[in-house]
This record gives sequence, structure tokens and C-alpha cells, in this order.
Amino acid sequence: MRTTIYDPFSTIRRLQDEMNRAFGSALTSDEDASTSAVSRWVPAVDVHEEADRYVIVADVPGVAPEAIEVTLENGVLTLAGERRDERREGEGTNARRVERVYGSFHRRFSLPDTADADRVEARSHHGVLEISIPKKAQPQPKKITVSA
Repeated sequence: MRTTIYDPFSTIRRLQDEMNRAFGSALTSDEDASTSAVSRWVPAVDVHEEADRYVIVADVPGVAPEAIEVTLENGVLTLAGERRDERREGEGTNARRVERVYGSFHRRFSLPDTADADRVEARSHHGVLEISIPKKAQPQPKKITVSA
């Protein structure tokens, strides 16, 4: 029996690819290219802004922390990694359904100028990656005394 990988979004991706080929990038001109995802599977990501930092939280179940690469260059934060297929192949093992997607992922996020690139931290716990990007200290307005 041949195992078929079920991907519920494959039809939507094929339609989007066809529309992009037909109309060029005009359909996606409002989207910032640096926030795009380019991979077979895409981890779900939340981005929050707090008073003193930005927080990116990504769901990466089944991905070891050492298999995740976070880089920051020219104001673009890149998140990349790979979830490996750990199914056992061999005699007596027949998968009846395979719905989990495996492979590499790659996401990019443009950071604002207020982000402090030197103090970025990332930690992974129970399949959730949290990236903390502190904000730079804002210069305080200087009061200038007017002399007579």
C-alpha cells in the first residue's frame, strides 16, 4: 500500500501560485516581501509589541532547539529550521495516514528601526520558540533655556 501525505492547503497554494504567475506580483504588492514564508510547511507565528520589546512566538513542534537557526542581518530577522520525518520504515510498519508535514522552513521578518539588534534572545520550550527583541532606549527631549 502506498502512503499518501495529506496536505489540506495544497490546492490553495497551487491556486495562489497560478494566480501569481498569471498576474505577476500585482496581487501581493501590499505585502512586505520580508514577512513571506518560503517552505513546504510554515510554523504559525504571533508577533507582539510590548512597551520595551517586540516578541515573536512560533509554533515549532517536533523541532529540536539545536535545529533552529535565528539570524538578524540588516534589520531582517530570519527564522529557519527543519522538522525531520521520524517515522520508522521497515517490515511490519505501514502508515495508514500521514498528515504531519516534514521538511525545512524559512521565515523572514523586517524589524523596525527601534529594535536593538545587539540584545535579541531566543528560547524554545515544549515546541514553542520565543524570540525577544528589545527596543532601543529612546533619547529624551532636551529642554533648552532661552536667554534674554
